[in-house]
Amino acid sequence: MPTMDLRGLSPAPVTAFTRDGEVDYPANARIAKWLAGMDGVKSLVILGHAGEGTFLTEEERLKLIRTYVEAVGGQVPIIAGITGEGTKVAAEEAKKCKSAGATGALVYPNHGWLRFGFQKGAPQDRYKAIWQESGLQCILFQYPDATKASYDLETQLAIATQDGVVATKNGVRNMKRWYVEIPELKKANPNLQILSCHDEWLLPTMFDVDGLLVGYGNITPELLIDLIKAGKAQNYPEARRIFERLLPVTRAVYHRGSHMEGTVALKLGLVHRGVLDHATIREPLKNLGEKAEAEIFAAFDAAGIGRVEQLLAAE
Repeated sequence: MPTMDLRGLSPAPVTAFTRDGEVDYPANARIAKWLAGMDGVKSLVILGHAGEGTFLTEEERLKLIRTYVEAVGGQVPIIAGITGEGTKVAAEEAKKCKSAGATGALVYPNHGWLRFGFQKGAPQDRYKAIWQESGLQCILFQYPDATKASYDLETQLAIATQDGVVATKNGVRNMKRWYVEIPELKKANPNLQILSCHDEWLLPTMFDVDGLLVGYGNITPELLIDLIKAGKAQNYPEARRIFERLLPVTRAVYHRGSHMEGTVALKLGLVHRGVLDHATIREPLKNLGEKAEAEIFAAFDAAGIGRVEQLLAAE
């Protein structure tokens, strides 16, 4: 199988639910078709944080993969978030995702590492097991520097040069580390695709990357595709213009008390754009309230980002 080409925008879509809290597969298929139909969208990454992946049952996760695969009709690969705790558990999860039609794996760290840190060699073994068991092309996920699951450079280099690892989603949120470590990763594996996931402050990373893998891609994919183009062209004035246009939305969605609130805000943004009818979420997420909803809607209006008329017309 050819290596996934992720040199562009890889949105991480939300998971749409019915009003009574069940997975709304037709609504999710609608999101998939809308995003996959855009020139510049290179993959869809589901079952991650933005997609409330760990809040779904295994049956729901696998059915959602099949829904996405059918909806996109081969236009783009579907990448599944792999979140199982143990290495064996994660490898078995990846195997099932592959059988459901996924092409790639966004490999989350063992979540126990967030609190306790990781033992040397354990992350490498996690990626190796997933690749060998499933054949899913793996994306190295670099967590924020503030967590104990943020890999040191030695660990990143070891993972980045393993068979089956095709990209890194870097959200280190420490520009000192970014400017030191990204060049080293490129040097170690020139074919490694560098993807930023700094949703709340993309501009500083836009000139060093092959693409974006972001939840932000749900709500303003058109502008993020333009931002990537400006970054690749090293056109700072244009990138700055797009960044400033997006800034009201960035503030309303991501400058919140918790990054988890961003998932709720993403759904409200999709409601405002006409992609979703409502913003139903699952526990432990909580609704943001009427004031936040009004702020988010006003931010889209301030940025001049309107409804998705072609999507509505198609229905």
